[in-house]
Amino acid sequence: MSTGSTNKQSALRAAHDRSDSQQVRNEQLLAKTPTLRDRVESDVLPLILEPGQPLSDSDTLSLAALEKRAARIAIRAVASLARVNDIDHLGGGLDLIPPLLMTLACVDYDRRHYTIEHGHTSIGYYSALAAFGFLDVENVVSGFRRSLDIAGHVSWVPGGTQLSSGRLGVMMPVGTGFALGLRANKGDDALVVCHCGDAGWISGQALNGFAAASLHRAPIIFVMHRNGIQLSGTTARIMSKDPRPTIASLGIEILEIRSLHDRSQLFEAYGQAFQLAREGRPSLVYPTGYSSSQHSKVTLADFGRMYDVVGEVASFAAKQGVPLGTEIWIPGALMSFRDIHAMLECLFYVNNLPGGEGHHDGGMKGRDEADVLSGAMLRLSEQEDRALAALQAKPPRRVSTVARPPKGTPNLVLPPHEIKAARLPLPGAFVTARVGAEEAYVLIASRFPKQCFVVSCDLDPSTRLGKAAALLPSGHRFEMSIQEQAAALMTGGLGFCAPEPQLNVFSTFTAFIEGIAREGFELWRYQRNLNGRNEGLNVLMHLSHVGTCTGRDHYSGWSLDWVNLALGYLPYLRRFYAPADARSAFLAVIDAAGERGGHIVAIPRDGLPILTKQGSDEALWAPEDAWEPVTLFRQHAGASVAVLALGAPAFVAGEACDIALELGVASDVYVINGFPLAQSFLSEISARYRSIVTIEDGLIGSTEGGLRGFAGYVASLLSGSPTRLQHFGISDPQVAPSEYYTGVWDHFGMTKDEVAAQIVALGRG
Repeated sequence: MSTGSTNKQSALRAAHDRSDSQQVRNEQLLAKTPTLRDRVESDVLPLILEPGQPLSDSDTLSLAALEKRAARIAIRAVASLARVNDIDHLGGGLDLIPPLLMTLACVDYDRRHYTIEHGHTSIGYYSALAAFGFLDVENVVSGFRRSLDIAGHVSWVPGGTQLSSGRLGVMMPVGTGFALGLRANKGDDALVVCHCGDAGWISGQALNGFAAASLHRAPIIFVMHRNGIQLSGTTARIMSKDPRPTIASLGIEILEIRSLHDRSQLFEAYGQAFQLAREGRPSLVYPTGYSSSQHSKVTLADFGRMYDVVGEVASFAAKQGVPLGTEIWIPGALMSFRDIHAMLECLFYVNNLPGGEGHHDGGMKGRDEADVLSGAMLRLSEQEDRALAALQAKPPRRVSTVARPPKGTPNLVLPPHEIKAARLPLPGAFVTARVGAEEAYVLIASRFPKQCFVVSCDLDPSTRLGKAAALLPSGHRFEMSIQEQAAALMTGGLGFCAPEPQLNVFSTFTAFIEGIAREGFELWRYQRNLNGRNEGLNVLMHLSHVGTCTGRDHYSGWSLDWVNLALGYLPYLRRFYAPADARSAFLAVIDAAGERGGHIVAIPRDGLPILTKQGSDEALWAPEDAWEPVTLFRQHAGASVAVLALGAPAFVAGEACDIALELGVASDVYVINGFPLAQSFLSEISARYRSIVTIEDGLIGSTEGGLRGFAGYVASLLSGSPTRLQHFGISDPQVAPSEYYTGVWDHFGMTKDEVAAQIVALGRG
């Protein structure tokens, strides 16, 4: 063995060893996180509320006691964080607690679920769960932001929401998809409660999410925590716009109440909202707060009496030189609720009074934990103590929290005889790969109509999803027009709604995913399963018109980043498919439906020849074949050059191989059908051949500026190898002809003659 080969094998072994070591560390981290398992059984307080029914005195007292318990846990946790010189969003976390506790008492984790859009309020979320008994109090206190389970944003834990929060506004369309899937699977009692802030509503995905909820009559309730404070200032200074007219114009019913802290008002609103949800009318619970009118004034003194902190308000106001008769707006959701000093600073802040502080980014740094916990609003009354004790004496409520099935779990598997009977184009045909994908979707929808969901963006005739979608019952197909971002996120929501086999398809052009709807993929990055792993959802992203196969409209490079996009999300995928013809597209869709997980199916727009076996007119793929990541397309004795063709250019690679053979140089051609490749594939290829050529219809960058795409993937894995590499693809997208894709390929040297010349040069070199 040569020195170069020895070094190459040593480098590959070292890379494998590092990967194995990382897996060991992963397993060790998961093993020491007791709340993250495939299944967790929780015995919790049996506080169960039915919206529309009266709220009893004991329920009211129990909620009050739990609010104080949860607030104390949150304060202790952030005080612990302060001791390691860190802060968190304690103000928003305390604001979240009271309504979230009511939600926790209303959901059943079967038909009714909840989510939290403003995920930075996570300490309120974890503390509320601990107050109910889902989480260990001391784990929350000591582990917040310093452990895998008690994270700095909302993540899935026992009793929690599956829908881990990310960017503001995202949970509106995701929650909508979740609610629609629940309704299809669970019936008219399905419901999702989405707690949200008063900042995220204006984001594009949120507005599109509201529109989607209204358009498809989703059983969802949005509860806005309108505390008037954002990151860099008050909401009035940053976004001085009333959300109600905008959100109402998108079809959401507005239910106004004075305050989320008025339990009676809030529970009455829940009753109305639950009934609206059953009628397919999504709603927003909007706390207006208290302010002066023609007939009455609202002052600082009124605030003190309302929350029984008269002395504290008087003392704080006196220090700032503010009269108690000063008229104010009392927000309907109070930032830093129950932490009296911080709460008053927030109240003064939203009213532009001296001494005001926002507490969006804040915590317990420089504050005395014992002093804060001794506050009057955190002490349980005798009645509250008795109500809580009575609740604790009752038999606990048993809640099972079960992880989503892992990727690779059997999903929608077609009978072999139906697959074999598929009508696919024959050799000699020059057709779009979309034809094969269309046939696969039709077969799956015909066999499993109630287990398929399709979210479309006014492109079904082009993506060829229309025939399959037409076979699905109402409530399983959703047209979203040109709202690609919301549609992708909504499909993500559908991916949460059932552990049973289900296919959730989002279809659009690749150009729109690359430029608009990437958040649909980004959602996967922050969705942690209950077992602790961040993974893709059970969603099939159908991306049509990849590469330069975009018709003769113009050349813009819109759809050229698809390979890089897919490789970037590979850790969250079960598989990524790049079909080379209509038959391999059929196999890709059948395979994607057959097992759970995140999938990308990337389909070229224009005609491609049906590939045939070497020396034969027989199609390279039969309908009943199993999908494979690599197919050996051409093989010749003595070959020292391998051509790796990703997707559509495979036929060019085959023709180039034939030309090179006529010139006396043997080569082999492998069709790369998708990813992941077997770990050993490239090392085996590099050991077998002296030279490797790659070809793909996408951006590959340049040697000078760095390689990307499949070319970069191969070059990076074979770094340090003596194997010679040459790459064909789109190197400089700034200038190109506006022609059929073959003309564009000619411009970039992606022709059979150019590839053949490279094979010959490498074979003779």
